[in-house]
Amino acid sequence: MARHLVTSALPYINGIKHLGNMVGSMLPADVYSRYLRQRGHDVLYICATDEHGTPAELAAKAAGTSVAEFCAQAHDAQKAVYDGFELAFDHFGRSSSHQNVEITQHFARKLWEKGFIEERAISQVYSPVDGRFLPDRYVEGTCPHCGYDKARGDQCENCTRVLDPTDLLEPRSAISGSTELEIRETKHLFLLQSRLQHEVEAWVVRHEADWPQLSSSIARKWLTEGLHDRAITRDLDWGVPVPADTWPELAAEGKVFYVWFDAPIEYIGATKEWADAAPDGETRDWKSWWYEADDTVRYTQFMAKDNVPFHTVMFPATELGVREPWKKVDVVKGFNWLTYYGGKFSTSQKRGIFTDAALETLPADYWRYFLIANAPESDDSSFTWEHFAATVNKDLADTLGNFVNRVLSFSRKRFGDEVPAGATAGEAEARLGEEIARLLTEYEEHMDALQYRKAAAALRALWSAGNSYLEEKAPWLEIKTNPDGAALTLRTAMNLIHLYAIVSEPLIPTSAAAMRGAFALESDTATWVTPEEAKSLTTIQPGTPFTVPPVLFAKITDEDLESYRERFGGSDA
Repeated sequence: MARHLVTSALPYINGIKHLGNMVGSMLPADVYSRYLRQRGHDVLYICATDEHGTPAELAAKAAGTSVAEFCAQAHDAQKAVYDGFELAFDHFGRSSSHQNVEITQHFARKLWEKGFIEERAISQVYSPVDGRFLPDRYVEGTCPHCGYDKARGDQCENCTRVLDPTDLLEPRSAISGSTELEIRETKHLFLLQSRLQHEVEAWVVRHEADWPQLSSSIARKWLTEGLHDRAITRDLDWGVPVPADTWPELAAEGKVFYVWFDAPIEYIGATKEWADAAPDGETRDWKSWWYEADDTVRYTQFMAKDNVPFHTVMFPATELGVREPWKKVDVVKGFNWLTYYGGKFSTSQKRGIFTDAALETLPADYWRYFLIANAPESDDSSFTWEHFAATVNKDLADTLGNFVNRVLSFSRKRFGDEVPAGATAGEAEARLGEEIARLLTEYEEHMDALQYRKAAAALRALWSAGNSYLEEKAPWLEIKTNPDGAALTLRTAMNLIHLYAIVSEPLIPTSAAAMRGAFALESDTATWVTPEEAKSLTTIQPGTPFTVPPVLFAKITDEDLESYRERFGGSDA
């Protein structure tokens, strides 16, 4: 089977992420990775915390710790949340790792050697009080466009205008608050993207047919506007150091690489972290996933639309410029925004539902299913508690959970703790098998195409087919006149439960495990069910012991909704 490399946008280190971040990158990557593994593919799912840049330094300063200590603690805190969401990374690394330092410096040296990096003198804000140059986010002030008095030197969060530190009115240092700022000349390294424009365009043309329209349109927009040379170094205390063997003067000044340059390279760095962390006796070849791997690896990447330019244009330019055969992405699955009652989630303003609070409120499967079923693919989608409750109650509690509970409970009550034998399958079971096979094929097609909302709808239709069969056969009536027929109906429904457990695992892994664990099978090694296998519905044989699992999904009540809105805010959020 094919080898699949899967990555998702690196979550930034300064705080727990919100649900919009989860659905725009890590969760769909996890669902896809799980699906591919079940289908028998060799899969490597890599992610990491993005730990460099000014926000990390500022967050550490606010926390009263060193940046290294802050990042280590924040990495562990984020990883704990992702474990709670059942994100099955093969490795969740850190962009501050020595592996990323090594590979980033290698890329920089190669780009310099090939003529795609040059040193330039620029004017930059300097704070005599702090004794240092101030990168963009270290300068705060009043936005000249909207008057917001906490605008940063790179962008105004209030009106979203892109800014330069020199644009700000009444600028001040974010470190000391000093307004005694000067403009001084300093040197930085620039990546000459303009020289790589045509190569990037040609690469995009070869690959964009496999991308969703959102990704290709964003890449096209950037290319149409033209690629500009961009600074790839900053004056920071925390980051990948500029190597002294190549740029001794800049290294002596303490220059580090800008986060946008080293963060994408961390996908490679984290893969090397994974290899270096192999247990005794196991060898992992990280380079085979990234170097000379165009014909052996299918690389799919997941991210929200704000990250798409970096991964469809800017990082490919870096990879092309080193003149080495590094693997470039095959499919970029871009997502629009998930909003909270129509407004933006905001980490800095604590608006919306954050992933740690989500897990404190309800189990992970509730969130996983809702987010995938309402993924912001073709356009933005809005989270409301009312919509969330309706989805959980209808799809999970009523359609799936109730089916599992009433089938197993009724069978145990009437036939005991083993799967009943009953009559031979008839026309109703044949029709059901055909319908299940059709819907399963549809589900597979949507998963293969990374169409998440359609895949969730197909999965929901699979669950509904079981309910329709149960209503048609009505074993609670059938048992009065035809006990063998009722036993057949329940045995067939139990086979559906086992099938649901397998094919639902990518979306709701904990509940899927509970459904599968209800049956005491001597050997249950199935990782997937083919449409042809699904037609027979005979995996669970008569005499198989079973138990009735706890209620899979509790309904969300009006009282629950009221408490959630009170805690997280509602339509006025």
